[in-house]
Amino acid sequence: MSVVIIIPARHASSRYPGKPLVDLRGAGGEARSLIRRSWDAASAVSGADRVVIATDDSRIQEHAEGFGAEVVMTSEQCRNGTERCAEAIANLGISPEIVVNLQGDAPLTPAWFVEDLVAGLRADPQAGVATPVLRCSGKMRADLIADRMAGRVGGTTAVFGADKQALYFSKEVLPYAAGTFGDDEDSPVFHHVGVYAYRPDALASYAEWGEGPLERLEGLEQLRFLERGRRLLCVEVEARGRQFWELNNPEDVPRLEAMMQEMGID
Repeated sequence: MSVVIIIPARHASSRYPGKPLVDLRGAGGEARSLIRRSWDAASAVSGADRVVIATDDSRIQEHAEGFGAEVVMTSEQCRNGTERCAEAIANLGISPEIVVNLQGDAPLTPAWFVEDLVAGLRADPQAGVATPVLRCSGKMRADLIADRMAGRVGGTTAVFGADKQALYFSKEVLPYAAGTFGDDEDSPVFHHVGVYAYRPDALASYAEWGEGPLERLEGLEQLRFLERGRRLLCVEVEARGRQFWELNNPEDVPRLEAMMQEMGID
């Protein structure tokens, strides 16, 4: 088996309990749950051999199996999606070439984000993990800054070197840049897209390490790799006119629904 997509989903989110079962209305007016829309996004990825939802909650399991998804149950002790993916692969008893973690709060993730991510990891044999980054327009950067000023986490930013190796990830808007940028102008800020591709050995190692101090402070699972000195490849992806946002807070629901309306996503 070459590529397996795991969608980790938990009910007990600290910022938004029950988030995977929240309904989102698309352009056609149909309401589908967040986890269903994330599963739809994963199922559209070319080259994926299997899509599995990994959860510790029977409500999510019952709902997901109701729309035809494969579900694997994992423990409540998983501290983040990467740990849940590692446990899911172990419980499934499989060893694919690449494991993709498409987190259940990113239903607008275009298929080519994941396809380009897998291609990027395959092209860099030294990297054990890769994640997509999207250059922010002036408007997206302004939205991120506005969320932080309002005390909300609107997204995560990524900083990386010339070799595309990640230097840091933060819920603050990094790097700092003086001045303003036009709505459609490129900014120097890169939005981290919440998707990961792992080689199985890197995923297994992650599950054995303890939580690091930066990971704990930022609440960002990928920092565990950086704190352990592991190479984490940032793969720049293109929006191709698509809007992208993750569902982090209740206030994001109308924002996502407006984006789906504008893009004609049912």
